[in-house]
This record gives sequence, C-alpha cells and structure tokens, in this order.
Amino acid sequence: MSKKDLDFNDKLIAIQKELKAPKNQRNNFGKYNYRSCEDILEAVKPLLSKYALALTISDEIKELGGILFAEATVTLGDMDAKVSVQAQAGIDPNRKGMDIAQSFGSSSSYARKYALNGIFLIDDSALDPDATNTHGKGAKSAEPTKWLNEGTPEFPKAQKWLKEGGDIDTLRTKYKISKKVAEALLK
Repeated sequence: MSKKDLDFNDKLIAIQKELKAPKNQRNNFGKYNYRSCEDILEAVKPLLSKYALALTISDEIKELGGILFAEATVTLGDMDAKVSVQAQAGIDPNRKGMDIAQSFGSSSSYARKYALNGIFLIDDSALDPDATNTHGKGAKSAEPTKWLNEGTPEFPKAQKWLKEGGDIDTLRTKYKISKKVAEALLK
C-alpha cells in the first residue's frame, strides 16, 4: 500500500508525527525564538504532497461584545474526508505603530498560526515564549514553586526547547532548577 492509499486519519496522524516546524524566527527585543505561520506552511507543504492532502486557510472578521477578532479556519482533506480547526485573535485597530491593515493582518496571521498548531498538534506549551512573553510590559511573575527534575515529562520538553534556541533563564521563570538539572538540560 502506498502512502497515498492510506485512509485520511492515517495520513493526518503521519503528518502530525513527521512535521517539524522549529522556531527559526528571533525576537531580539524579547530575546526569544518563535515560529511563524509561514514557517509552518513551508514545513508542511512537502508532507501534503507526500500524502496527497490539500490544505486551505480562510479568515473571517467577527465582532463579539464590541471586540473585533480574526477567526482563521484551517481545513485539511482529501477526496474522502476533511477536518477543520479554527482559532481566533483579537484586533486592536488603534495598535501603536501599525496602520489598520497591518493590525488586521497581524491578527489574521496569529489566528492562522494557532489554527495550524491545532490541526497539526504543534506544541506551543508554557515553554513557548508566546505563552510566557510579556513583550517588555509589566513585572515578572511570582517565583516558581514547581521543581524541574530529570525523569519528569517536562524535562525532555525543556531540553528540546533549549536546543531550539530557548534560554535557561526563561525556564527559571516557570520552574525551580537545581545546578545539577541545569547541567543535564544543557547536555
């Protein structure tokens, strides 16, 4: 049986397993790495071809309670089946340093990225700077209370995050880390 003869669910599972979308973008101001919507699309296109699947992305601007937001819908399918995932991102039309088109475009891109994360099971966990980044605003959160230790499920995730460009100081905002564990993380 060829890869193109797999059923839809098997194809989706294979792509979720094979897809590698590292955080190759750098925010020097916030001192963190991230992946963009374009990074995910670049990484997934060869897999779509390999498994004979089509991917579409659409946006809709909505309003709820006076708040504008972009809702992105990512649909993956073949001739037999399809699945869709949606994600939203708020729009601030008065965002400093952006004109109205840039504000809408930024929110669209953000929503698309998180819809892609959802359909392909890309982990943007608490170790992801998007989850912990304050973008230079506000004070740091309270001291962490949870210890990061070898053998815990968080340890390999933290190790991977560091190898992809994360830094130990960001980890220390979430976990208490002993000197021994810090050395093991950096191996």
